[in-house]
Amino acid sequence: MSSDPTLVSAAHSNHFLSGLPNAELNRLLAGACTEEMEIHHVLFEPHDELQYVHFPLSGVISLVTHLSDGDAVEMATVGNEGVVGLPWARDSGVASYVRGICQVRGASVRVKADRFRQELSAGGVLAARAGQFDRALFALVGQNGACNRLHTINQRCARWMLMTHERVGADEFNLTHEFLSQMLGARRASVTEAAAGLQDLGAITYRRGEIRVLSRAVLEKQTCECYGVVRSVYDGLYQDPASTS
Repeated sequence: MSSDPTLVSAAHSNHFLSGLPNAELNRLLAGACTEEMEIHHVLFEPHDELQYVHFPLSGVISLVTHLSDGDAVEMATVGNEGVVGLPWARDSGVASYVRGICQVRGASVRVKADRFRQELSAGGVLAARAGQFDRALFALVGQNGACNRLHTINQRCARWMLMTHERVGADEFNLTHEFLSQMLGARRASVTEAAAGLQDLGAITYRRGEIRVLSRAVLEKQTCECYGVVRSVYDGLYQDPASTS
């Protein structure tokens, strides 16, 4: 089975896929497809055995932990730098413990989990990149935990907007106060106040669920050290010679 040339071309919008040798990329994408994802689109639920892995081309996917009282906290986000579902798709029969949900609309390349596992087992660049992304995701989860515990909602809101702006590749993106508050693990009123503060400073405009970034420089002044830490992790992602040969 050969892969669709149009799909192969689109796949280069994802940084994980774009560095794969042509032979590996074509094998991986045989039978794959693109999937459009609207806000709140659920890719998988806790306890699901993943049937697919997703490589975002645009938009942002959140990995969200849900508690028994109904609260939810974002564990990590994945954009076009990586792959969604990697920790649980490595082995057959392993269930997810989080929800994968679209927080900013976009599109992804959807690959069957069994084909992904088959290509992983062959080694090569894909296996090396999977290990690199695993380590980056682990760093992001740890930094998110520290940030949620130690930094203000204003700092966290600015960090989230900076990272989303980079992943979306556009100055405007849709997001409701309700969803942003869930992602930041904060009360909606607190998020509304933080967003209003950033708007007063001239960093953003925020109206009817539409965010427009006006000044990254202002956002960077308002965020915490965690943005720089995470940014450095992703700037160094896939730089190993083994992943680019």
